[in-house]
Amino acid sequence: MPQKQSHTGQKGSTQNRGFASMDEEKQRKIASKGGRAAHEKGTAHEFTSEEAREAGHKGGQVAHERGTAHEFTPEEAREAGRKGGQAAHEKGTAHEFTPEEAREAGRKGGQASHGKGSSGESKHNR
Repeated sequence: MPQKQSHTGQKGSTQNRGFASMDEEKQRKIASKGGRAAHEKGTAHEFTSEEAREAGHKGGQVAHERGTAHEFTPEEAREAGRKGGQAAHEKGTAHEFTPEEAREAGRKGGQASHGKGSSGESKHNR
């Protein structure tokens, strides 16, 4: 019986065939074409903000469980937040904080970065 040939031209095993065996860049290109075609046909799923948040949350959980999650350095996290804020302001979707909300956010950030005392209060609030 003749041996099967894989898409790479190698004889033998057939486990190196198909989409899953392609390198990630080639998979991305093919998936991107499918996404564009679905949008052109009007059959693409448009995520609501809530659906997108939930999908991102689930993906993050899985990545952390697998140990494949990217751990941001403080500098990377600041840069990502800055870019996200700029984009939201440009799109007009940024949340505008009231002075009270800004104070509360700053207070919580200070507690997180400085740690909490034994009574549960920030070191600055004693």
